[in-house]
Formats: sequence, C-alpha cells, structure tokens
Amino acid sequence: MYPALAVLEALKANNRTPDLLWVGGEGGMEEELVKREGIAFRSISAAGVHGVGLRALPGNLAKLTRGVFESRRILSEFNPDVLFFTGGFVAAPMALAGRNIPTVLYVPDIEPGLALKFLSHFADVVTVTAPDSKKYFSRPKRLIVSGYPLRADLSSWSREKATQHFGLDAAKPTLLVTGGSKGARSINMAVLNHLEEILDIAQVIHITGSLDWPVVEKAALELPMELKSQYHAMSYSHEMGAALAAADLVVSRAGASTLGEYPYFGLPAVLVPYPYAWRYQKVNADYLAEQNAAVILQDEVLEDKLLPVLKDLLMNENKREAMRTALKKLSNPAAAKVIASQLVELAGEQPL
Repeated sequence: MYPALAVLEALKANNRTPDLLWVGGEGGMEEELVKREGIAFRSISAAGVHGVGLRALPGNLAKLTRGVFESRRILSEFNPDVLFFTGGFVAAPMALAGRNIPTVLYVPDIEPGLALKFLSHFADVVTVTAPDSKKYFSRPKRLIVSGYPLRADLSSWSREKATQHFGLDAAKPTLLVTGGSKGARSINMAVLNHLEEILDIAQVIHITGSLDWPVVEKAALELPMELKSQYHAMSYSHEMGAALAAADLVVSRAGASTLGEYPYFGLPAVLVPYPYAWRYQKVNADYLAEQNAAVILQDEVLEDKLLPVLKDLLMNENKREAMRTALKKLSNPAAAKVIASQLVELAGEQPL
C-alpha cells in the first residue's frame, strides 16, 4: 500500500493529479487507510489459491471468478487509461478483467510471490526494487529497476531535527527496534530480556507494535530511574521518518521497506527474517547482507546472539560507517517518480 501512495504523491508533486480509483480486497484494513487519504475505494472478491489445501481450493476459485466479474463492472464504469498493481492475490481478478488495458506492475520484494509472477504476464511494464529481481521474470515486455518508492514525508527529517523530536542525547548512539504495526514478538522479547545491558551502551527507540505493548510498557516503568530517559518505547509511531533519521542502527524484520528506507537513511541494520512464511524476507536480508549493508540474525538464535551483535556494531563506528557507505550506494530516492512516469507514459501523456 505505501509504495502505491508514494507513487501517487510523485504524480501530484509533478502536477499530475489523476482521476483515481483504488480497488482492494473485502473486509481488510486497507479500505480504512485508503479512504483516510481521500481516495475513492471499491472492493472485490479474491482469495489465494497457492498452498491453501484441497478443501479450501473450490471456494477460493469461486471467489476469484466472482472477483473477475466484479472487476469487469468496475472497469466498465470507471474506464481507466492505465492500471497500477503493487501485488497480492486481490489483484489477479482485476488483471484478468483488464488484460487489454495498459498496466504497470511494481514488485517490492527481491523475489516476487506467485501472484506477482502471474501479474507480470499482463504487465506492459514491470518495475522492481533491485537488479537481483530480474532473474525471477522470464521475458517481460519491459523491466525497469526503479528502486523502492518512498513517501515524501520521510525526507523531511534531518538527524538533528529527529534527535530533538525524541529528546535524545546527540552524543550517544541510538538503536531503533521495530517490528511493524503488530510488532515482532521474538525481537521485542529479546530486547526486553537484555534491555538494561543494551541501555548501558545506547539509547533505544522501541516501536513495539500493538500486541506486545502492555508487556513493554510495564518493563519501561520498572527500569531504574537512571535508565528511563534513555528508553523511548511506543506501540506505534506516526513519524517513522524521525525514528529512521535519529538511529545509528536498527533491529527489524526484513520486509520490502527495508530495501528502500534503510538505504535512503544509510541506516545499518540487524535483520531478523520472519521464519514462518515463504522466504521473501530471507531473500531481502541476504541481498542487503551480500552488499555489506546489514547483518542477519536467524530468529531461533536471536535470544543468544542479539546482545553480542549489538555491542559489536554499536561500539564500532568504523564498521557502521562502512555499512552506511554500502547502503547509500543502493538508494534510489527518485523511485516513485520513475514509476509515476511509466504510468503517465502508458496513459498516453508526456512522461514526467
């Protein structure tokens, strides 16, 4: 969702405000977030078919079929000049219904999921975050390495401004710990189990997610008085740009946003790929680690290895500086504009 919003921001920033309709799945949180942005929203029926089991397969196929007919009605009413997909099985019915309409596909992760591979067969242009994604696509009509499209609000934060926002000591290293909107329990618990030792060497911004917030809040209240001011815990942050700009090191999962946000901020990372899903996060983490831009910790060794790794990186400025240099080489701050330009061109207008 956020890459798509970033591309829309780029269109508006270049005086191209499209007549826009967002089509998503039924009953998800997507609808609320999209409407909050002032964007018209329609939902369609959709369901995954890969790995769902024989019992669920007939029902899911029926939903997909229903979704194709719903998509046809939407396309007939809205009559778009171009379609833009950012992934997920919910896009499959629309891709089938709109197969004669010019289409741009954006692939956030290094390795595309099954739905994205399927969508690539309908796309006139496939845009990818990194060159390593090329090997997953066989003979696309056109493939462009755009980079990861970032929201414009991220760029508004300098390190100095972010440090003041959180009330941090500019002379001390800052560790950011984050696990997404729901959080990452294994990361949260490993940090809490070593919290006082971590606070001996760094200030911490800990964005916990909603599930573990009560436990983290209690731990924060129980810290010794001299450590309380160094621990900045919250369940969610509306100013993620500030957290990224203020940090010297981050511990997180390895979702697609790490491929764009960490390079943009030159933020060295300890990545803990989510272990209970297909390997998308592992492939993302491997890509950054191979560029000397991140260190990987497997979830199962997190409790034992986290503290030694943090000490090694937080107390070694030269190592972090080398990682920052490697990250900056991977940054593509114009990614949103590159993708927006493809949409405009396919719609029959002059490129941005």
